[in-house]
Amino acid sequence: MSRLVEVAPERYAAWRERFDASNPDGPQRVVGISRLEDRHLAVVLIRRGGYAVAHVDGSALVTHKVGTRHVQSRTAAGGWSQQRFARRRGNQADELVRAVVEHTLRIVPDGIPTALVVGGDKTLVREVLDDPRLARLRELPRREFHDIGDPRRAVLDTVVQRARAVEVRIDDGP
Repeated sequence: MSRLVEVAPERYAAWRERFDASNPDGPQRVVGISRLEDRHLAVVLIRRGGYAVAHVDGSALVTHKVGTRHVQSRTAAGGWSQQRFARRRGNQADELVRAVVEHTLRIVPDGIPTALVVGGDKTLVREVLDDPRLARLRELPRREFHDIGDPRRAVLDTVVQRARAVEVRIDDGP
């Protein structure tokens, strides 16, 4: 059985030293390490009802925009009403995606980010990145955090910390 641990980059060396000292012959052992070494990050977080877009330099937010957009939730109504609400929901989601694309174009400078961090609703993230004007971001190294809550400033700060963290995969042994 293995598990993933996220360690702040400035704490990793001391963490690893303590881990190795505590587990010289097992049963736990490190089986993988992954880190996003890029300094400049583009962050795009989107869920129905909220978004956050940021340009990050190191651990500092250079520019960011956090906002809300209403996207109606599903309804139990049937027939004609159900179809009308589905169309409205689709239109609201399209408007949300367009707004996030525009904020990303305004906030994330061309050619500067060397990695991309995305999170939230996978479908909405894909729709944002499908915009041809954001093609440059699709090719960057990426970290994904789809287990986040509604993108607010606190969630953005947490995602930036997690994106910078060293991901250590640990095998707990038998």
